[in-house]
Amino acid sequence: MSLNLSPLTPLNYFASLVQSDEQFPLLEAAASLAQDEEPLLDVQQVLDDVARLLKKVTARMPEDADDLTRLAILCQVFYKDLGFGVNANDYYAPENSYLNEVLRTRRGIPISLAVIWLELAQALELQAQGVSFPGHFLVKVALNEGLVVLDPLTGESLGLDHLAERLRPFRDPVDRKAQADLDEGETPMGLYLQACPPRDMLARMLRNLKEIFRSQEDWPRMLQVLDRLVVLLPEVWTERRDRGLVHAELGQVHEALQDLRLYLQAVPSAPDNAALKNRVNELLGH
Repeated sequence: MSLNLSPLTPLNYFASLVQSDEQFPLLEAAASLAQDEEPLLDVQQVLDDVARLLKKVTARMPEDADDLTRLAILCQVFYKDLGFGVNANDYYAPENSYLNEVLRTRRGIPISLAVIWLELAQALELQAQGVSFPGHFLVKVALNEGLVVLDPLTGESLGLDHLAERLRPFRDPVDRKAQADLDEGETPMGLYLQACPPRDMLARMLRNLKEIFRSQEDWPRMLQVLDRLVVLLPEVWTERRDRGLVHAELGQVHEALQDLRLYLQAVPSAPDNAALKNRVNELLGH
């Protein structure tokens, strides 16, 4: 009897990593995104590179270091000694979302730097989590002295006034009570500082790539990203809709119809249903 083993494609590998939220391997799953660009990329090498960074941090760590000292040394080594920071010269380059490139250049964007930083912080037994703050991903650490919120681009600690200022452009101007609270310094900031689950962090990385490729009309690369988003978020029907539209752009009619029909069936009252039904009819040649 012969075994029918399907090859382990980058997408299959990714799917195996994100099946469950238990012990979600964020670093490994995030590192695997670059396999769309480099199918033979050794993800284990990326994990080993991060492990080497951790050794550089622990080499500086006193045995009796408290959590505040561990945080301070981590930030000193990561940002000052190793020089990790923003890729200001090419902020929207896809490479800023590929961890192998971020580790090589030590340049990235908030979410990719946060993934690496959080791996190190958690290995140091700091209570560190990501924060999906509007407009700019942040990280937070619960210390004995209280909560510290950091900008993953710089390691800068952000106080409540600074956070409120960053939040101001994203507030609904018609929300008068929220605006009054903001003016009085009594914002419900905790709502914006909730921990971002690893699955949502990975989705944010993929959506950054999706937007880059959409703006470039690079449909083949956008399709690879959407394949991953559909695997990662199988019940987020808008990702399947978007994949159907990309299939249509690429002339892949059967796949486009499959995704668009599934979306129309799953979300029958969506505001874009009429337009999508017209698109389905166009693909059918009606």
